[in-house]
Amino acid sequence: MLILTQLFSGKAQKSPFSKYPVYTGTDLGISYTPQRSVFKIWAPTARAAELRLYHSGTGQHLAVTVPMVKSKNGTWVTTVFTDQKNKFYTFRVNINGTWSDEITDPYVKAVGVNGKRGAVVDMKDTNPLNWEKDRSPVLKNPADAVIYELHVRDASLHNSAGIKHKGKFSGLAETGTLTPDGNRSTGLDHIKDLGVTHVHLLPSYDYNSVDESNPEAGYNWGYDPLHYNVPEGSYASNPYEPTVRILEFKQLVQAFHQQGIGIIMDVVYNHTALTEKSNFNQLVPGYYYRQDKGGKFSNATACGNETASERPMFRKFMLESLLYWVNEYHIDGFRFDLMGVHDIETMNLISRELHKIKPDILLYGEGWTAGASPLPDSLRALKANAAKLDRIAVFSDDLRDGIKGSVFEHADRGFASGKPAMEESIKFGVVASCPHPQVDYKKINYSKAPWAASPANTVSYCECHDNHVLFDKLAISASTATVIEREQMQRLALSIVLTSQGISFLHAGTEFMRSKKGVENSYNSPDSINAIDWTLKSLHPGLNGYVKELISMRKKHPAFRLQTADAIARFIRFSALTIPGTIAFEIDGKAAGDEWSKIMVCYNGTPADAEIPLTGKWEKYIHENNRVIADPQSDVPGSKEVNKLKIASYSCSVLYQQ
Repeated sequence: MLILTQLFSGKAQKSPFSKYPVYTGTDLGISYTPQRSVFKIWAPTARAAELRLYHSGTGQHLAVTVPMVKSKNGTWVTTVFTDQKNKFYTFRVNINGTWSDEITDPYVKAVGVNGKRGAVVDMKDTNPLNWEKDRSPVLKNPADAVIYELHVRDASLHNSAGIKHKGKFSGLAETGTLTPDGNRSTGLDHIKDLGVTHVHLLPSYDYNSVDESNPEAGYNWGYDPLHYNVPEGSYASNPYEPTVRILEFKQLVQAFHQQGIGIIMDVVYNHTALTEKSNFNQLVPGYYYRQDKGGKFSNATACGNETASERPMFRKFMLESLLYWVNEYHIDGFRFDLMGVHDIETMNLISRELHKIKPDILLYGEGWTAGASPLPDSLRALKANAAKLDRIAVFSDDLRDGIKGSVFEHADRGFASGKPAMEESIKFGVVASCPHPQVDYKKINYSKAPWAASPANTVSYCECHDNHVLFDKLAISASTATVIEREQMQRLALSIVLTSQGISFLHAGTEFMRSKKGVENSYNSPDSINAIDWTLKSLHPGLNGYVKELISMRKKHPAFRLQTADAIARFIRFSALTIPGTIAFEIDGKAAGDEWSKIMVCYNGTPADAEIPLTGKWEKYIHENNRVIADPQSDVPGSKEVNKLKIASYSCSVLYQQ
């Protein structure tokens, strides 16, 4: 049951719409049984409303128009006392004497092709075999997560994927798929072998930009929401049949859970694809969106509108939508697009309610906006306010651009590609944006103070779907470097991510040097740019194996996954004797409960070999100069007491004491 005193109290009432009634029930949309279907919408300013029932999802097959009756707290309702299963429906409302377009309800959970009409389905018909036995993998602590960001279509479309159902939910659920040489796994098997704990799916709800009847004609990442509670039809084998997309998405979740991998959904509650013509705005004009001082739609998203999470009925919608995905689809986490648009109170309410039903759920988002918002910065879920967020992480752009260079300046290099004076930004990333006495905050690229209350507040990464992928960024900014040097830079960059504290995050294909052919913002680029070329895995087996071993090391050793800011400040010590362009730090493994009593991590971001000063006797390597030691138990150079460690250009080495 929702905490209604929190949901509908406080600052949320301070708006021109504060006099609108608030509906506290949880039955908006459709409630179906074979005996009756109850249709309910919230439209407090409407003078009349009607339900229109259809025999199909397209065409002029109107069965009947049913007047709706005004009910409590701004709702309109009608009940149909016959079995409406497999029927389609729309609504119209009359506001100020004018009828709206035929629209779906925001709460709709099944639709026909391209979402033109809602669909009446029995959700029990959408469950895969043994769905009731489906169980999510257990995540003990957020920092244990290694997240792999993936677009459904990208992963399965290329011929080299060896996947039958290309570009579909069911394609990503296939197993036994191989590269053309027959030697290397692709798709789900590859992800399982890599060792990540969670897959982050780019938007997989019903979005607006791709024609579901002809998905090959267009491509989009999907950050243009149409229906928040329905899977995307272009990823289904039959977008005309409403139950198919639901079943196949559940089968995908089930397939990953069977491999011990959690599913995170990328959600975009900060704006809608349509503005004036959205179902939200046609039902209740203006209410669901913020306005600027002139009364126009404000635009902190740079997409034409921004939603008003602080208003009770949109706060309610967000929470109920997220609860629905967890309960109906067994989702394990959410990534919030432009989370800085949303207010802190709403985000913390969401976190508390989701954690009640799924204690290990992962929640994180972008701690920024794409423009100014009328809601004050102090109230929004920005990176600067991360410590005020309850079990919600934000992305560290400090570490991202510290590693590879500014995403806004294409030619800019970062620490991993030889840019001087980036050491403090990297150290800040290593400690997951938490307070540390050895970090000089004046020298960090963006933040000038720690912003994380704990490592669970920080997502450590160097690339994602936005901006250039790492390979392309290095090709542009380090164009004079050799191909071999750029691969070493890529290894160093990924080493930094996976040896830093916080929640680790990788972009799909980075482990074998995926390229988007230099395209920076590929949100609507063709498949020839976005589809993952799995032959690259055969071309770069060493890099793929290296990343796999880094993930394995991280998962085996809690010293890389400290749980508190205090532990980070006490257990990590940076060397004060390193030369510019190099970093070395020691982790007190014994204090962290690790089987390694001490761990030394060394980075060299310069184009020349360097020497790292060491104190004490370091007996073993696990990684040396961007390569895995085949048998770390055997004697290796450095097993005797040494004063300096030689480390190659653009490389990482990890030593330990048993």
